[in-house]
Amino acid sequence: MESHEQAAAVGDGVLDFSRLGLNTLSVDSITDRRKRDTKQLYLNYNRLGSLPSSVTLFFNLEFLDISNNGLSFICEDIMRLTKLKTLIAKNNRLDEFSLPKEFGSLQLEVLNFSGNRFEEIPLQCTKLLRLQSLSLGGNRLKSIPAEIENLTSLEMLYLGGNLISAIPPEVANLPYLTYLVLCDNRIQSVPPQLTRLHSLRSLSLHNNLLTYLPREILSLVHLQELSLRGNPLVVRFVKEMTYDPPSLLELAGRTVKSRNLLYSPFDLPANLVRYLDLASKCPNPKCAGVYFDSCVRQIKFVDFCGKYRLPLMHYLCSPECTSPCSSNPQSDAESEEENSVPADRLQRVLLG
Repeated sequence: MESHEQAAAVGDGVLDFSRLGLNTLSVDSITDRRKRDTKQLYLNYNRLGSLPSSVTLFFNLEFLDISNNGLSFICEDIMRLTKLKTLIAKNNRLDEFSLPKEFGSLQLEVLNFSGNRFEEIPLQCTKLLRLQSLSLGGNRLKSIPAEIENLTSLEMLYLGGNLISAIPPEVANLPYLTYLVLCDNRIQSVPPQLTRLHSLRSLSLHNNLLTYLPREILSLVHLQELSLRGNPLVVRFVKEMTYDPPSLLELAGRTVKSRNLLYSPFDLPANLVRYLDLASKCPNPKCAGVYFDSCVRQIKFVDFCGKYRLPLMHYLCSPECTSPCSSNPQSDAESEEENSVPADRLQRVLLG
């Protein structure tokens, strides 16, 4: 234990037992004062199969690193660390069954479970209401639970290197989220609700299966970095998609709206009035048409800073409509559409 003591003497409030090949942690020779004063404890790069119960003797602990061990579960004793703010447990053997039931009652602000065996985000993690940073990269996650919206203090969410196929709209309910990392997954689309993330500065989506982005992405006014390399939208031109012909109801509704025919609840049943009020205007500046349920989905390539072309989804009223998604970058419709995007907004977005 003498060498352990020497390794641990790294400063006031800090004990470092990393890289000592420990199977357990003996603290018999550590004074009560030292236990009381310790706020940071490093146990990374050892051979611990579970969290040693002796860790709880450091009852003022605020930071604990137990990365790169063989941990397969975290015992309930961790609940006694009521002042713990940061838990780093990267590169272990933890999964969704490894955490104590009451884990969500800890006052954690930073939690890093990257490089483990999680197939689901444990619901206990979604109860950590003070959490500001959550990292679960390099696991086996297939989805993001809707309960993620409970983490209203979250500023950084790192879920890169998993098997995630969709982004739930509930992610948009995180008001302070600044960094969202979802690279190296299987994501095929981005929900337009993400535009409610007004604090978002960095969005990493590289190496996914994206073929387009919602045009609402341009309303992320604080976005400084958008990483999209390794997606089909960057390496493949996607122009036209399927179109379902409009119903007779929609054709009639289009006629009423496009010709500005007057109507009121005294003229039509209430359900038809509500239907007419749902009309969407065709985004083509040269078209005065509208649509309801039937529309043509096309990709509009917006020029960013003269260097990158970002594919955004547009909805047109019909295949015959002159499309602002023309592949000709000099087309009048496209130029007019691109000029409507403020230059300073475009400079905030980077690809790659």
